[in-house]
Amino acid sequence: MAGRLQIDGDDSVLLHITHSNLKTFSADVRFSLQSTVESVKEKLWRKCGTSVNYMSLELYNDNKSKICDLADDSRPLGFYSPLDGHISNNPSSLTSGGWLEDTSLVEKYTISEEDYEKRGGTFRKFKDRLVSQNPSTFEPKITENYMEDLCANIKVGDRCEVEPGEKRGFVKFVGRAESLSPGFWIGVQYDEPLGKHDGMVKGVRYFECPSLHGAMVRPDKVKVGDFPERDPFEEEEIP
Repeated sequence: MAGRLQIDGDDSVLLHITHSNLKTFSADVRFSLQSTVESVKEKLWRKCGTSVNYMSLELYNDNKSKICDLADDSRPLGFYSPLDGHISNNPSSLTSGGWLEDTSLVEKYTISEEDYEKRGGTFRKFKDRLVSQNPSTFEPKITENYMEDLCANIKVGDRCEVEPGEKRGFVKFVGRAESLSPGFWIGVQYDEPLGKHDGMVKGVRYFECPSLHGAMVRPDKVKVGDFPERDPFEEEEIP
């Protein structure tokens, strides 16, 4: 924009201000031509945060060509016939290096898990209180296709091992279970009575098996492969 504002009886000038370190800083500021360079710096210090001691001013024309340095703090601004201004900082200024604008350069406050647990009024304690009052509030939303991809290599009849506990058996069901949570489930008949049912869950039969040999588990708990039935009389080796 044009630097000097021509108004009858007015000895002010409207300057467009930029900053050598703060690339996002830009302002249009009116100054009296009678103001000293030092008072101009003080006014700009309140706007951009650069200390007067670290600030130097350069004057540019409309073509962004440098005219001169405003080197004498005691001279009035009008002495330099200002058209357009630019703030330049000493390299040791706190604004150098861009750290006032680049938050990745700022050291973040951290707290240990132990110290955080000792604090009262934290969001975690607030959340725990809400969950205890209404558990469904923070339950994750499970989609209908949850864990479907893990069923690609699991089919009915496969021998399998289920975690936790390395419980062995074979697959009796693969698919969604309307009486359970959304997503895919694996029905397993264990070799031993380590289950909870006979293939019927909440009134819905998914497969047939002896009582307490059946279980419905998520696909990520099932590993299929060569898992022969264990010999119940086999004794573990004592090291």
